[in-house]
Amino acid sequence: MITRALAAFAAACPLALPGQALAQTPEPLAEAALAAAEGPGAISYPPAFFAAARPTTALEMIERLPGFVLDGGDNVRGFEGAAGNVLIDGRRPASKSDDLEEILRRIPASQVARIDLIRGGAPGIDMQGKSVLANLIRTETSAVQGLVALAGRHVYDGRNLLGLRIEGSGRMGQTAWEAGFVGGQGPDDGAGDGPRIRTDGTGLPLIASFVDSEGTGTNGALTGAVERPLGGGQFRANGRLFVDHFTYDELNLGPVTREVSREVFDLTETELGASFTRPLGPRTSLEVIGLRQTADETIESQFDDPTYRGRFDLESQTTETIGRGVLRWRQTEALSWEIGAEGAINTLESATAFAENGVPVALPAANVEVEERRGEAFAKLAWRASPRLTLDGGLRFEASDISSEGDVELEKSLQFAKPQLSLTWAQDEHTQLRFRVERTVGQLDFDDFVASSSLNTGVLLAGNPDLDPAQEWIVEAAVERRFWTGGALVVTLRRAEIIDVADRAPVRLDGGKIYDAPANIGSGVREELALTLTLPFDRLGLKGAQLRGEGTWRNSEVEDPTTGESREISGLRPVEWEAHFTQDLPSMSSTWGIDVFGGWRETYYRYDEVSTTKLRPFVVPYVEWKPRADIVLRFEIPNVTERGLRRTRTVYAGPRDSADIAYVDDRHIDFGRMYRVRISKTLGG
Repeated sequence: MITRALAAFAAACPLALPGQALAQTPEPLAEAALAAAEGPGAISYPPAFFAAARPTTALEMIERLPGFVLDGGDNVRGFEGAAGNVLIDGRRPASKSDDLEEILRRIPASQVARIDLIRGGAPGIDMQGKSVLANLIRTETSAVQGLVALAGRHVYDGRNLLGLRIEGSGRMGQTAWEAGFVGGQGPDDGAGDGPRIRTDGTGLPLIASFVDSEGTGTNGALTGAVERPLGGGQFRANGRLFVDHFTYDELNLGPVTREVSREVFDLTETELGASFTRPLGPRTSLEVIGLRQTADETIESQFDDPTYRGRFDLESQTTETIGRGVLRWRQTEALSWEIGAEGAINTLESATAFAENGVPVALPAANVEVEERRGEAFAKLAWRASPRLTLDGGLRFEASDISSEGDVELEKSLQFAKPQLSLTWAQDEHTQLRFRVERTVGQLDFDDFVASSSLNTGVLLAGNPDLDPAQEWIVEAAVERRFWTGGALVVTLRRAEIIDVADRAPVRLDGGKIYDAPANIGSGVREELALTLTLPFDRLGLKGAQLRGEGTWRNSEVEDPTTGESREISGLRPVEWEAHFTQDLPSMSSTWGIDVFGGWRETYYRYDEVSTTKLRPFVVPYVEWKPRADIVLRFEIPNVTERGLRRTRTVYAGPRDSADIAYVDDRHIDFGRMYRVRISKTLGG
């Protein structure tokens, strides 16, 4: 599906209302966080900077930081590489599965003392490989607070879907607590209605039909945490339970065509985590983190037409257990160090089955059990070499042992050194130059280890446990210019030299059957130009108005394993962009605006197929009214332009280097306009 996130109603269309987070003043991290605002690479934004917008959550404040784009982090195994670009009181959240946006939504704006935008590095702050971080500093409160919010969405096809958020937090003595539920239903905007044309290699029509498809997801998340002083430090325990059910139905009708497909996804995730932070002296602190995650997933996919019936089933269970320790030492006001280690055990048990017309068909890597034992040690430093020059560097070393049983039996060991160096030069108070060089190592995706399918498009993919992670040498240069009050422009150039590009390649069974599978296909290159703009309109005569935008232009190159010719890397979008216009109207206690999420193109290259999806821009005008400090009403029209998408599959009779085109399948899917209303009420505080 194009946007499975839309099936998570409350997450993709957030209630964006004041929730709660535990108040804390970790030492000495809070001192380091406070000191960071004094450096040349940091800009401090107090609540007054955001006052005209009357924000209700920390997320609304973060989204208005000039020249800053929120990065929720990567969904990878391990803790070190999954960091986002927001710190809370000088440290990153200890949870992996709890989305960073959700965490920020649970922090009321009234609890934010200020937000420091740290550009290029600062002593006492772990930049985690990011060029820019936002450090959110909270005030301490013991008030009990609560939230009830309800959202309703009317979809163009007649569906009425609801979302609900209930949260609360408080303190009992020295123990702070929080609990919450968020859930609801949401549509898949990759489904819809539209024509489908299939032609042969010469352009002659083979099939003309009409696609009628619908996807709906229902999910819910329970979260909870407690925090209290312990043993001279601060202890926190957190838990999360997430359940998701998603269905997709498609009917494809034509004069000589009747195709019916159905896919059902069920996912249950759990997370239990704990962290302990303790000062060991006036300049030294220790942090220990333990985390365990599980995910159980089932997929049932079925396709029927008058002459063929296909069925694919998958059951998988994954676990991740992480232990991590970090020792931080602030040697001087200008120099800080950090050393630490992390260990993780990851497991996968997966079973798949595929049948054609009731007859089982063997798949490569259909049933596998995989275990990865991975360790990482690291050392980092942040040094303010002069009032204008800041250096942030580090070295990480990773080693892992991977074993697989079942259809594929293998054992292998991997070791990688990952150095990183960032330099920041403050030309003046308005202009900053940043340079970064880093070696990164991608995390293996367990989903690539097992077979998968999309029977409604006729695609069946084999698994491959014998994958190596892609390694990249990244060189990046950025120029940031601050102007007016709240204006910023950042231009970034980036080049990555990639080893062991993870893409697709053919795999052959003993009987001669060929399947497409994940594979390392050699070396490649990725080049990017990224722009970030925050443009206030006060000086242009439109008071309280602001335009925020970001765009990335991307070029990539790799040698195709089937044809031997140069092509782009599968799945990398050449252009991505979005723009957000807002205007605050304090006299009316209102804000209105338009969010535009730009269209994109995504192409995948398989040994016998080239498939391309093109999505047009998604436009959302909205108005938000806050009649009282504890009530927020919001009305929006998602997809007001009724944008759709186009899927084109060019399928060959065999390998693309030697076979002719068998057919070209082209679908134009339209997804219509929606209407959404949201109301929230905060309690207590």
